[in-house]
Amino acid sequence: MTGSTAEVLVVGAGPTGLTLACTLLQHGVAVRVVERRKAPATAPKALILWTGALEVLDRLGVSERIREGSVPLNHASYWSKGRRIGQIGFDVLAGTRFPNPLSAPQTVTEAALLARLEELGGKVEWETKLTDLKKIGTEAVEAVLESADGTTERPTVGWVVAADGIHSEVRRAAGIAYEGDTYDREFILGDGVFDGSLPADEAQYHMTPDGVMVAVPLPGGGHRVFFDVAAGVSSDQPSMEQIQALMDARGPGGWTYREDWWRSRFRVHAKVAPNFRSGRVFVAGDAAHCHSPAGGQGLNTGVQDGFNLGWKLACVVRGGDESLLDSYDVERRPTSVAAIRMADMQTRMWLVRSPIGRTVRDTGMRVLSQSGLLAKRVVPTLAQYDLDLSSSPAVRDLRAGAPSGRAAAGRLRPGFRVPGLELRAVAGRSAESLHAYSASGRHTLLVVPAAGGGQDASAVAARLRERVSGTDYQDLVDVLLLVAPGTAAAGGDNPGYDVAEVAGGALPSGDVAEVAWVRPDGVVGACAAASDADRLVGLLPFVPSGEGAERTAA
Repeated sequence: MTGSTAEVLVVGAGPTGLTLACTLLQHGVAVRVVERRKAPATAPKALILWTGALEVLDRLGVSERIREGSVPLNHASYWSKGRRIGQIGFDVLAGTRFPNPLSAPQTVTEAALLARLEELGGKVEWETKLTDLKKIGTEAVEAVLESADGTTERPTVGWVVAADGIHSEVRRAAGIAYEGDTYDREFILGDGVFDGSLPADEAQYHMTPDGVMVAVPLPGGGHRVFFDVAAGVSSDQPSMEQIQALMDARGPGGWTYREDWWRSRFRVHAKVAPNFRSGRVFVAGDAAHCHSPAGGQGLNTGVQDGFNLGWKLACVVRGGDESLLDSYDVERRPTSVAAIRMADMQTRMWLVRSPIGRTVRDTGMRVLSQSGLLAKRVVPTLAQYDLDLSSSPAVRDLRAGAPSGRAAAGRLRPGFRVPGLELRAVAGRSAESLHAYSASGRHTLLVVPAAGGGQDASAVAARLRERVSGTDYQDLVDVLLLVAPGTAAAGGDNPGYDVAEVAGGALPSGDVAEVAWVRPDGVVGACAAASDADRLVGLLPFVPSGEGAERTAA
């Protein structure tokens, strides 16, 4: 499903573009991917994958491939004057399917996504660059593509996505601005094998009056070290000797750069597009936002951009309401701005020069680390796994007197990730938790009986299955009925929908049975009383326009 018949043109075959393309293909939508490079990247560049991005990659079926080529991290520690002033663990992620961030070179992530793209029937057109865009009415875009031999092609597509990096040609052609600043420091890094007592399972941040040194373990027994230096002093690739000298000056001592794998020098920016959409053109990943490498946020944010936009474009291409696409900017831009602020805060913390400022920073970090507040405040933000999307126009709550505050504890909350309930399969597909069930990357219609019994929830599940069976979108939707332990559900072993017991916990419902739409990203998109099940189906974004009695505002 590539080539001239594609509904969507993705420009850029890095992690963002490949994530988007794989998502579209999994949802049955033709996509064309072009990339100006000659071949897949060989430079490892971005490194850290956090929980939120790993959950996305799991939905695309590539998380295990990436895990095999990575190193799990258990801690991050901060050092000043040769002493550790703080350490954070990742215990707050223990309830997730990916409780440890991974040190995974970007080449590993790209290779896994590229292989998945090809498995899904897609391909990348290498040495093909976009040179211009032309709007055709309100329903199409003409792209001007140039191949390596100078041949020009002008395909007409429904949608174009810029995933072509910081210097995005698509963004320029679409007239989308890129606002922000460039740091007055640049970074140099070295990957390779080092002798000495380098960390095996943690990232270390050594902060000195002259700058920072960061050390992170790599798969294959190596490490990455990187440092900030004055900008503009040299444009040459850093030498092993320069990296060794910086390591001697800023590190704990006794580390020797023995085997060189890769070295690089790069400038750092903090920039974001004021809008992520212009008509039928979208920006994603570095084409939409960029920031310091602090916290390893860049690739993670881009992967989540790609998946968020991908499933929404798939809904629209398959006949859903185009207004759903308005929610992409609403959901992803604030997250990107938050990532930029977090990275900027960490970068400025690294670069404190004054003795008084360093004392204040070191004391504050020591207190926050010892109290556990440092991990509680920083890790969930870095992990990007439990985002608050409740203000999105793609989220609805149709329940009368929807629960809030303490009453919402353990309940389904539109705009938040589905609860991580432990499950035991009764009929149909098996999954150890509701998080694992929603990892299919499909839409889920979830039926939850009233906490005290009452309405026959099995009949509601059967009705929902009937509503989607035989439609053009039935391949996108699962129906799951949750039941209390020991409860018999109607329909026997093959009711036509999935049934699972909630093990070791209460049903996430109130006094009446409820239904919910769980989005492909595992976020609760809508909730309603079971008596309003048909109304909920009518507003779902993948239902072709005109089939439902009500649409979302998205």
